[in-house]
Amino acid sequence: MFDDILQGTFAAHRELLGPTAQSCRESLKNLADLAVTSLRSGGKLLFFGNGGSAAGAQHLATEFAVRFVKNRRALAAIALTADSAVLTACGNDLGFDRMFARQIEALGQPGDVAIGLSTSGNSPNVTCALECARMRGLTAAAFAGNGGGKLQGVADPLVVVPSRETARIQEMHIVLAHVLCAEVERQLGLG
Repeated sequence: MFDDILQGTFAAHRELLGPTAQSCRESLKNLADLAVTSLRSGGKLLFFGNGGSAAGAQHLATEFAVRFVKNRRALAAIALTADSAVLTACGNDLGFDRMFARQIEALGQPGDVAIGLSTSGNSPNVTCALECARMRGLTAAAFAGNGGGKLQGVADPLVVVPSRETARIQEMHIVLAHVLCAEVERQLGLG
């Protein structure tokens, strides 16, 4: 029945809110501090992921570049998921695993923050991009679920939602990202 699905989904979401806030507090605050440092020094935020996480990356870049809650100055943020020509050329010519790393090579500068999103923590192209970011002097950060997967030891900070259910992880990524936006705006005096 529809009501069972509706109530079950909301119950699962509610049950995950408290544990997520507790387990992600330190890593999310660290990410906000790093983002503020980057933006204050003229750096930028680079977001990327696959599928629903690609949409999340675009959502986040928009919150920073356009506005979150209040009208304020634009903050430098790019979704590496948005240019279909670059994505398909890289996928075809260099391989799917390099599609975000190649853009980091082209656009990333030391001091920028590369932020991957992967519900499983095991997306090879996200891992590859974060490894590239680290080698080029960028902060390599990520949002994940599933215990962090292969992003453990690659992303720092690594914001891990304590769930293995893709839909709940994606929901929490957006909630956490909104907290990130609000904290960055607060620290920059824009909120």
